[in-house]
Amino acid sequence: MLIKRISLISTTAIALVVFSAAAIAQNDDVEIEYLLTSVGNSNCTFVRNGTRHSSESAESHLRMKYGKTRRHIDDADEFITKLASESSWTGKPYTLECPGEDMLTTKQWLLERLGEYRAEK
Repeated sequence: MLIKRISLISTTAIALVVFSAAAIAQNDDVEIEYLLTSVGNSNCTFVRNGTRHSSESAESHLRMKYGKTRRHIDDADEFITKLASESSWTGKPYTLECPGEDMLTTKQWLLERLGEYRAEK
């Protein structure tokens, strides 16, 4: 009887941990998707290694990088700092030139969007 009770408690605890981890991962995916879509819809010019790209091209490039390194990215903050802020080849920071705004590093711009997103939740 005691063994069955311990087994039930253990199984329930494991299920809760798995469910919580899945919920956290799903939330991180939603935040990263929000950031990627925000870049694509921004109408900003994305500057990567001195070359100017459209916002749609920027979104596509960041999606490609994320797709290749997803297993190493734990959350939206890591997505920004480890992946979306600079060239993995040259180490040069990415920048965004948005209409009517000062040029920002992509890191600054994405951190602002993420902060706004989290504040709305």
